[in-house]
Amino acid sequence: MLIREAAADDWPRIWPFWHRIVAAGDTYTWARDTSEEAARALWTSPPKRVYVAEDESGAIVGSAFVTPNYGGPADRIANAGFMVDPDHGGRGIGRALAEHILTAAREQGFRGMVFNAVVETNPAVKLWRSLGFTILGTVPDAFDHPRDGRVGLHIMYRAL
Repeated sequence: MLIREAAADDWPRIWPFWHRIVAAGDTYTWARDTSEEAARALWTSPPKRVYVAEDESGAIVGSAFVTPNYGGPADRIANAGFMVDPDHGGRGIGRALAEHILTAAREQGFRGMVFNAVVETNPAVKLWRSLGFTILGTVPDAFDHPRDGRVGLHIMYRAL
């Protein structure tokens, strides 16, 4: 698997799984009917640095971004987003993207990374904890999950 910085012409290969994941409504706080134009802006607009994971055939099977979470004197705390094509789950792509992003964020001068809204039922919580993230707190009943009803949103942090 190759993880590289995304090129502008990668978006058409990211959009199908981005749309599928957000439309499922169980992991991201974005509207399930987000348009492609709005999705592209959410995922790729500066100052985000976007990366893609390609499998052996050159297919894009995942994407991630790193960006400052805050501005001004707190701009050394990063935020990131991750998506793995559901058709390629369970192959270690999410972990590889996460490890890559943590290294990239550190190299870009970030001192820590925070996730503002991790759905508490998201299986990725186990991954983030295994990579050293801690749950700082949980906003109870903040997310209307399509199967589980109201669930909390974790705020997670890790020093870099």
